[in-house]
Amino acid sequence: MTPHPLFKRDENNLLMTLPVSFTEATLGADIAVPTMSGDEVKVRLAPGTPNGKKLKIKGQGIHRNHEQGDLILTIEVQVPQRVDGKAKKALEDFAEATAEFNPRSELKQRAQA
Repeated sequence: MTPHPLFKRDENNLLMTLPVSFTEATLGADIAVPTMSGDEVKVRLAPGTPNGKKLKIKGQGIHRNHEQGDLILTIEVQVPQRVDGKAKKALEDFAEATAEFNPRSELKQRAQA
């Protein structure tokens, strides 16, 4: 059997990786997500959604034996391969404005624990 190009299955649940942009993950967004039935459902990303976060859409999985599975989304933040012009300037301004944020601030302590 050929695997589905978008969905994987875990019992009655469907699993899907949902690509989102850096700005969608950072600022939050409403995103249309396809379902196995061919319909779309809206998913609201909260501002600051991290890469790898899992979201559950109840009842959008496999229906079998009077049970309905869920659609489990894994957020995958996509980063542009090339940024220039206004976008590059905006990111440089963003980096300067958020210079105090260090996602690696605790790595050394955790490595020595």
